[in-house]
Amino acid sequence: QVQLVESGGGLVQPGGSLTLSCTASGSIASINTMGWHRQAPGKQRELVATIISGASTVYADSVKGRFTISRDNAKNTVYLQMNSLKPEDTAGYYCNTHILAVGAPWRDYWGRGTQVTVSS
Repeated sequence: QVQLVESGGGLVQPGGSLTLSCTASGSIASINTMGWHRQAPGKQRELVATIISGASTVYADSVKGRFTISRDNAKNTVYLQMNSLKPEDTAGYYCNTHILAVGAPWRDYWGRGTQVTVSS
């Protein structure tokens, strides 16, 4: 059984910063990609950023230069540092990882999400 637990969401003013974290736990043999998606009301879920085990990163154009994704492999944790936040960044943010669990094949796992609201 693998679980993802996210934290760090909240209410912030435009121009402010937040850091999200997501920790994977359970019977984990290996982790490949770790990343974040977001979904605003009435919109489709979209990729925000992802980081591969070798530290290669991919960002959505809308967050390049403002968000930074990083990971701590020893802690099975991925972080999303969000700076210069805009109202349009308001969404539920979901952690997504590609994990090889003990006795199971590689598959994607999702967290339950953490809300980020950018408003004055």
